[in-house]
Amino acid sequence: MFCKGLKERGLSMFHIASEETYQDGQVIIQEGSSGDWIYVVVSGRVEISKTVGGRKYIIEMLDPGEVLGELGFLGRITRTATARAVGETTVGIIDRAFLDQEFNKLSSDFRLILAAVVHRFKKMLDRTCEFSSREDIRVLKTLSLKYKDKNTFVNAYTGDLSSGGLFIRTENPLKQGEEFFLKLQLPDLAEPIGIKCKVIWAQIKDEKTDDSSVGMGVKFLEMTQKDNQILKQHLKDIVKSGEKIDQEEISE
Repeated sequence: MFCKGLKERGLSMFHIASEETYQDGQVIIQEGSSGDWIYVVVSGRVEISKTVGGRKYIIEMLDPGEVLGELGFLGRITRTATARAVGETTVGIIDRAFLDQEFNKLSSDFRLILAAVVHRFKKMLDRTCEFSSREDIRVLKTLSLKYKDKNTFVNAYTGDLSSGGLFIRTENPLKQGEEFFLKLQLPDLAEPIGIKCKVIWAQIKDEKTDDSSVGMGVKFLEMTQKDNQILKQHLKDIVKSGEKIDQEEISE
């Protein structure tokens, strides 16, 4: 069975059996649960996250046309991450009979290779998140900053901050994947820290979006060693002073 309107949405290449709609914040896939259905994002967005030591790490933001849940199917393993709707989101469930038929056409050797790749990827993901949980302190902190949008610098503020990235509050976020230059002003510093960044996810303002989530999540790509040390020391000072730490990200 194929759902109506898929061709118009550019998803006709998928054999979709049915669709499900989730409201903002609802869980589509729960990390650690069983299940091997594969989904495709039809509309809205899906946040992929993993929890390590009580900390939530956002791995990726999926847009329409992107697939989720494929590792459970290919590796026959429990869900490696949590998938959550961002705004009202519709996902299509890819026809299981079609998937099984296509998968069984592969040689047994190739199926074993795919399973091995999935298990190796899961180990790498777990280790990466464990390492990040030891190194990355994220705090709720409002700081002024400027980022370069085309040929001009735009004034904005942070929503939260870590040694590896930050959330920028802005109603005009840059596109996901875009790289840009950021000037972050820390207290007691005469000059701002210059950082090359990349947009990991972006959320524009609409009637279904909470104002607190409007903006863009940014990953730091390059900064000088001196600036990196200054930023880490600033974060440690915040923690020592007892200022609010993001409890969703930090659990000490």
